[in-house]
Amino acid sequence: GGTDNHLVLLDVRPFELTGRQAESAVRECGVTLNRNTIPFDPNGPWYTSGLRLGTPAVTTLGMGPEEMREIASIMTLVLKNTTPEEGPKGRSKAKYYVDDGAKAEAQARVHGLLERYPVYPELDLELISDLLAPAGQPAVV
Repeated sequence: GGTDNHLVLLDVRPFELTGRQAESAVRECGVTLNRNTIPFDPNGPWYTSGLRLGTPAVTTLGMGPEEMREIASIMTLVLKNTTPEEGPKGRSKAKYYVDDGAKAEAQARVHGLLERYPVYPELDLELISDLLAPAGQPAVV
């Protein structure tokens, strides 16, 4: 019958990451979201301890529960394979490393979803690429 709220708030502390690291790592793999504070957040509003996901963007594309599970699985893969960088002052709250294999797998899975559910199916990406390519350079799609 619907929902009262179309947002999901995820606490990333079990992954030993800040929201800032988690946001950047997941975005690097192709999933767009925002870091967000959680109740009584120990990391404050800049680094945060959470991620905020909105479902309207994916439901507008026609995705349903199965695709939501796939997105959650991709995010879990990325977060489990992301580690904070260690520096002279200890563990960074901003810098991180994503395992190359996990990153490649996540990007491929996101690509697979976007092939089935294109963001702007009415756009001719080849035409746009041709228009934006510098003179004498091949277009990249």
